[in-house]
Amino acid sequence: MIHSLSASMRALSAGAALSLLLVAAPLALPTAAFAATPADTLVEGFAIDDIISVDPGEAFELSTAEVTANSYSKLVMLDPADTSKVIGDLASGWTISDDGMTYTFKLKPDLKFASGDPLTADDVAFTFERVVKMDKSPAFLITQFGINGDNVTEKAKATAPDTFTFTVDKPYAPSFVLNVLTATVASVVEKKVVMQHAKAVTPSSDYKYDTDFGNEWMKTGYAGSGPYKIMAWRANEAVILEANPNYYGEKPKLKRVIYRYMKESSGQRLALENGDIDVARNLEPGDVDAVSKKDGLSVTSAPKGTIYYISLNQKNPNLAKPEVVEAFKYLVDYDAIGATLIKGIGEIHQTFLPKGQLGALDENPYKLDVAKAKELLAKAGLKDGFTVTMDVRNTQPVTGIAENIQQTLAQAGIKLQILPGDGKQTLTKYRARTHDIYIGEWGSDYFDPHSNAETFTVNYDNSDEGKNKTLAWRNAWDVPKDLSQETLGALEEKDADKRAAVYQDIQKKFLKDSPFVIIYQKTEVAGYSSKLKDFKLGPSFDTNFVYPVSKQ
Repeated sequence: MIHSLSASMRALSAGAALSLLLVAAPLALPTAAFAATPADTLVEGFAIDDIISVDPGEAFELSTAEVTANSYSKLVMLDPADTSKVIGDLASGWTISDDGMTYTFKLKPDLKFASGDPLTADDVAFTFERVVKMDKSPAFLITQFGINGDNVTEKAKATAPDTFTFTVDKPYAPSFVLNVLTATVASVVEKKVVMQHAKAVTPSSDYKYDTDFGNEWMKTGYAGSGPYKIMAWRANEAVILEANPNYYGEKPKLKRVIYRYMKESSGQRLALENGDIDVARNLEPGDVDAVSKKDGLSVTSAPKGTIYYISLNQKNPNLAKPEVVEAFKYLVDYDAIGATLIKGIGEIHQTFLPKGQLGALDENPYKLDVAKAKELLAKAGLKDGFTVTMDVRNTQPVTGIAENIQQTLAQAGIKLQILPGDGKQTLTKYRARTHDIYIGEWGSDYFDPHSNAETFTVNYDNSDEGKNKTLAWRNAWDVPKDLSQETLGALEEKDADKRAAVYQDIQKKFLKDSPFVIIYQKTEVAGYSSKLKDFKLGPSFDTNFVYPVSKQ
């Protein structure tokens, strides 16, 4: 059962409750107010302002994916030790029909939800039905297989209490289908708990069902089976997880995990040094260096499949000019950003497939060239420049990069107004296509090249009513049909080398013509107390598992 933050605190011991109060207290408290975190609790300082909902059927943000990865289970998961493999999570194994279109999963025995009730294939089938019929942002990950509200109960169904079948519309590369099923949206929810909290709704032309499938409650509720239970989420305050005694796998070493909202790198470092948090997750290069030299603290890092980019909304008539799009690619000081703002936490990378994924193209053709940019602007009839806005999440290094770009744009006569906001504000505006320029990050929904290729190069319906809201759609880019067809065609290529070659060709075309300026690939860095044992970062944003972590 979900609790409010205050209810969760009442359930804690007096010492733990005091610690949690300190977690929620402003960082401006004097040093004497800090207290060591409890021995049974992991406290992470983390910029979690992008969380909008913790319902895995709706959540589509990086921070939420980490929370749900530690609190829900899926049929299959990415192998953290080898990202080229998918391994069973709830599933003990699976088979694929001769025609390549039906996947049959066998569940492990004696699975339970955190509630203590059995987890069956009926819950898995309900999870898929719920996602498709709610049709929230991540639903396209399932509907892309030819599944819709009318056929989902036949295409995704329980054929026995321990057997689930999933039938797709084409014989896709099996690695693609399985990788999709590692995404957050495939997190299995408990049907009974969810539907106990469902609200009746009036069907309409946009939504033809008479229930919200528990979505309003699940925005802060929990109905999973992972190693930890979500006890509370309060926006821009904290997420509280508690160990699930009914988890089928390796039991969590600690009783509780708290993600404490902290925006500033310097604040995280100070809290880490004073023992108020165990892990600092958003350190800038200077703070990483300081933590690495501090006794009792350590630093760890992991390359991530997350890329940072700016995008130009094609609804803006100036930004829609091809010469302006190209000019922007010459108005980023990649070398300076790489040497300072992202030193140790990223590397310059200008294509949409991150290193480590099949078909990644390691080419960075653009450099800062103000003279070239001015020529292009003149060709576009904008030799005197223009004024434009950029929505910027007020965290580092994003703000620093935006300010750097503001300076280089000014050299070509473009006046950039930075509009700061928290993660939720900037994402909401971006998803509504009401921005001029957006700067942000994108992590693959699943570890297959199609995840990024589709979102950057396919726009199924460029109208504001479009249902499949890829990044191309968000920026109103009417993608050339041949480019989209090449991306979609790559799904049916089963030869890995040939498929990789297709994605490399797609990226070359994208580099030249797209309204995206990709800047760098993230290296995730965390500072942590040396008291922690087995703390490490995974290869993707949803493989930062906390259940193995203990305290010495």
